[in-house]
Amino acid sequence: MTILVTGGAGFIGSHTAVELLEKGYDISIVDNFSNSHEESIKRIKEITNKEFKVHKVDMQNFEALDQLFKKEEIDAVIHFAGLKAVGDSVVRPLTYYRCNITSLLNLCEVMAKYDVKKLIFSSSATVYGNPKEVPIAETSPLSAENPYGHTKLMIEEILRDLHKADPSWRIAILRYFNPVGAHESGRIGESPIGVPNNLMPYISQVAMGIQEKLRIFGNDYDTYDGTGIRDYIHVTDLAKGHLKALQYLDNHEGIDAFNLGTGVGYSVLDLVNNFKEVCAKDIPYEITDRRPGDIGVCYANPEKARALLGWQTEKSVADMCRDAWKWQSQNPQGYV
Repeated sequence: MTILVTGGAGFIGSHTAVELLEKGYDISIVDNFSNSHEESIKRIKEITNKEFKVHKVDMQNFEALDQLFKKEEIDAVIHFAGLKAVGDSVVRPLTYYRCNITSLLNLCEVMAKYDVKKLIFSSSATVYGNPKEVPIAETSPLSAENPYGHTKLMIEEILRDLHKADPSWRIAILRYFNPVGAHESGRIGESPIGVPNNLMPYISQVAMGIQEKLRIFGNDYDTYDGTGIRDYIHVTDLAKGHLKALQYLDNHEGIDAFNLGTGVGYSVLDLVNNFKEVCAKDIPYEITDRRPGDIGVCYANPEKARALLGWQTEKSVADMCRDAWKWQSQNPQGYV
């Protein structure tokens, strides 16, 4: 069985590629490397000691995608490719709509053409908007607070309509909470281009002295220390969730959504303090204004994924910080 992994050179895609290869799957990666690094491909091969095909393709290019499917026998697709920064999406909404929606439409049209109808979609907890209650279950109301979240929500609706029109599709929508950490080897991890948009790599770079100090966006949320609370999940646990979803689709028809999170919320300052313990370094920070589109509290009810997929997280927040620090300290400039 060959699994096409779109965005497979990225943070979550590369870790999922490793898990797939180590479980005996054949994979093929497609990535345009606009927000990822070709070095990650070499390191996936190094970790797994396995070879696979890589296609440098922009998924907004329908013809290039069509040629890929024409040449390869694909059995299923895990779709990670897309733009993903909340703050950037507020500044560049049209870019996000064009990239994320067009890529999905092209992918589904090509999959239908070649009768490949098994799909795992990389969604996000942002589809819950500003939740009225936590923990958040899959039955919670859906909304979005920013263009990035809107693209995920729109794609979910597109996929539901697609399945309604053709019930032979098997689709798992995985709603991630906050992926952090790195592979335990320290060989692959999160390698942002430019100033990090996500919290953990920013903390890591402050610890390394690459960034002067951490900016914490708001300390006036209705939380126990005033900073935002999130459900941080180790990227390896998250990657394993995709394998469980793939196995689920082998035996179940239809379309369904699953939360992938720990079910535990940690504040920004919690994460900072845990990281300080792991790296034994000070993490200077300053409090700044809230970012547009940010919310106060967001953590998962992961019971559905446990019950139906047989999946649950194994790694602690200390594991997340330790592995992120190992990655950053061994690769101060990321993949560069």
